[in-house]
Amino acid sequence: MTRPKVSKGGLVTAEERAEIIRLHGEGHGRNEIARLTRRSQRTVSLICAEEQLVFDVTMTEDATRHRVAQLAERRAVLAEALQGDAERLTELMWQPCTIYNFGGKDNTYAEKEVNEPPAAEKRNLMAAANLAVEKSLKLVPPRDDDGTEQVGSLLTSLYDKLRDRHGDG
Repeated sequence: MTRPKVSKGGLVTAEERAEIIRLHGEGHGRNEIARLTRRSQRTVSLICAEEQLVFDVTMTEDATRHRVAQLAERRAVLAEALQGDAERLTELMWQPCTIYNFGGKDNTYAEKEVNEPPAAEKRNLMAAANLAVEKSLKLVPPRDDDGTEQVGSLLTSLYDKLRDRHGDG
């Protein structure tokens, strides 16, 4: 098929309009017609709408559903990785580590092995873990039907029984 000679801007000629309608009749999609006629997708859409011509959108709908599913899968993978990051960060709070310092008038370096990080570093690790969990939950929010209500109900029931048996104190 030879490409029609059409202008890239300005008013659409009668020949261009006829070519767009002909290409639509052959089953070409909007984007392909725009590419072949060197007209914008909007121009093609407007001309087809004026002629009450519609495009078959089933392929577009299928492609959109497929893309949405792919993105959901990627979010789930990322959420799982963030969850793993949070677990590793919280484990570090209780692991031996090396603390160090640069400084002094002689710009010296000192280090010391300790059984677990200092409180300030634990706070930083916890904040980072919290952020990872928070972002994970935003990517893949927990479902309402995960049994949380049942667990809460069970815990409330157990608490009530213990309180009845042993009192509040």
